[in-house]
Amino acid sequence: MNEVNMERAPAPTGRQFEIRGGGYRAVATEVGAGLRLLEHTAGGEVRPLISGYAEDEPVAHGAGQVLLPWANRVAGGRYTFDGQERQLDVSEPATGNAIHGLTRWMPWRVAEHTEDAVRLELSLFPHPGYPHTLELSVGYRVGTDGLAVDICARNTGVHPAPYGFGAHPYITPGVQPAEGRADEWTLHLPAERYLAVDERMIPSGGFDVDSSPYDFRKPRVLAGTALDTAFGGLQRELDGIGRIRLSAPSGNAVTLWLGRGLEWVQVFTGDALAGAARRAAVAIEPMSAPPDAFNSGTDLKRLEPGDAVTHRWGIQVG
Repeated sequence: MNEVNMERAPAPTGRQFEIRGGGYRAVATEVGAGLRLLEHTAGGEVRPLISGYAEDEPVAHGAGQVLLPWANRVAGGRYTFDGQERQLDVSEPATGNAIHGLTRWMPWRVAEHTEDAVRLELSLFPHPGYPHTLELSVGYRVGTDGLAVDICARNTGVHPAPYGFGAHPYITPGVQPAEGRADEWTLHLPAERYLAVDERMIPSGGFDVDSSPYDFRKPRVLAGTALDTAFGGLQRELDGIGRIRLSAPSGNAVTLWLGRGLEWVQVFTGDALAGAARRAAVAIEPMSAPPDAFNSGTDLKRLEPGDAVTHRWGIQVG
């Protein structure tokens, strides 16, 4: 038996695609088309904008993953679409739910890779509980305005398909791990509503953020607040973009922006994570539909054969 040459062993997330531009550097991965690294350099100082992982490490806690063709949870993995009952694999045994789609661990093919951009593609074929065929692409580009991401899905099958999208970046406000944690950071999230959940993390009702612990329409320090919460009713600026800002006492800050069609965001402060990962970053997850949209139908996209949909989001300093 031949010994494995560890110097040539592939990374757990496959090929790595580095891009640079405008002071930003990002690395996307073959496995899952995920975002493994994003950093910004100014004045000779390199600052991380996400909490990622090393090239020789596997993904942990969903960091940087792309969530297709649904984000968050489907209750019990069961849903009905066009009168047909479906059962997805239960991928979150602790809650008995299906979580975060089907593509996170699949190898994507590279369609384009330049100095400042990379595009990865995947043909998603029928899967137990999801008997549909989609052509998917994820594009990352960096420049003076930061990281811009676009996601396109096309139904290449013969039947309508339910569809949703999400992404799972853990944001750090341009600080090194030794420089602070979520308790010291300030979140500005101009959202009007939040979803309460049951013991299985399935939405049980929507509520206005007024007079609740979930009102971040004015910037508020995260100390004492644990979030694993979906927000809707995102206020948009004159350019139609929704912006969520995480800042540190040092003045360093990072903004995550969402284009039209991304009307939901899940915020997770990492309280359930163990050890050094606990509250070390804040997952700010752009989503096209809320948790369990395959059952509620809320903002669920119905892709007819031949239909396509594109979503855009990004991250920038400041």
